[in-house]
Amino acid sequence: MGIAIQLRSDYTSDDLRALARDSDDSVQTRRLLSLAEIYDGGARGRASRVGGVGLQAIRDWVLRFNAGGPDGLVDKKPPGAVSRLNDGHRQALAATVERVPLPAVDGVVRCP
Repeated sequence: MGIAIQLRSDYTSDDLRALARDSDDSVQTRRLLSLAEIYDGGARGRASRVGGVGLQAIRDWVLRFNAGGPDGLVDKKPPGAVSRLNDGHRQALAATVERVPLPAVDGVVRCP
């Protein structure tokens, strides 16, 4: 069994519970309450049951909390896929969308 990583000392379990009450992010709330269990002297196994996760997730949350405080427990939006359109493609698409359709070419008529 490994050595448990200590939580930062500038927060208490009461602080984390107050932050959890004020949070609009349910994921952050669950993580804060799990860490509050540790601050109260509870075992990491108990904290994992509070959070509904395994011990590895608790360890990850402790590391994130130690590095970034309560904000470290908020999931950041992933960057997403790289656009398949370059600037020329985007301009051509915009021009196509904006031009008036020609019935002979497009086979459609736009209604006013």
